[in-house]
Amino acid sequence: MAAKQTFDTVMSDLKKRKFYPIYILMGEESYYIDKVSDYIENNVLTPEERDFNQTVVYGVDTTASQVVDMAKRFPMMAEYQVVIVKEAQNVKSWEKLESYLAKPLATTILVICYKNGSIDSRKKFVNTAASIGVVLKSDKLRDNAVPAFIDNYVKSKNATIDDKARGMIADFIGADLSRVVSEIDKTLISLPDDARHITPEIVEDK
Repeated sequence: MAAKQTFDTVMSDLKKRKFYPIYILMGEESYYIDKVSDYIENNVLTPEERDFNQTVVYGVDTTASQVVDMAKRFPMMAEYQVVIVKEAQNVKSWEKLESYLAKPLATTILVICYKNGSIDSRKKFVNTAASIGVVLKSDKLRDNAVPAFIDNYVKSKNATIDDKARGMIADFIGADLSRVVSEIDKTLISLPDDARHITPEIVEDK
């Protein structure tokens, strides 16, 4: 049974190549959903393996039954196959996963990206998924938590930020983490490697 999952624990397991048969990534904050699904998409399989063993579909174009059929395939000349369902909130009848999750293939990594809301945690297939894999709920950050997020993200990029500059970004963008990260990345690209410090003047120029 998987332990209680957070974004950090999920990413830590992925980087250790500890994979689960099912990932349900859901919630109002798309940033964490995208980070996990993108990492799986880009790192589980080698480029050569992806041609035959990685399937990315969108909820508007697929059904839960089709997803189950995809998940039941075996990988070709690879340890795993990866199935990623983006915009999964557009798929109806996810309950069809119940029978598959009762006995999932150990060689399949199924990723369901359900944005702009959450699947009812009382549903049986969600509880089953939590017992054998990952159910990660990605909630919107409160506005007062954005400055700490900015600090941590800038630090992860081996850079620093002025207190006033941090406040300017938080006030201007708010809790849209994807935009916050995008603006910080664009700012850091413009800075020399030996002077990666974001000041209010730099933020104003952007």
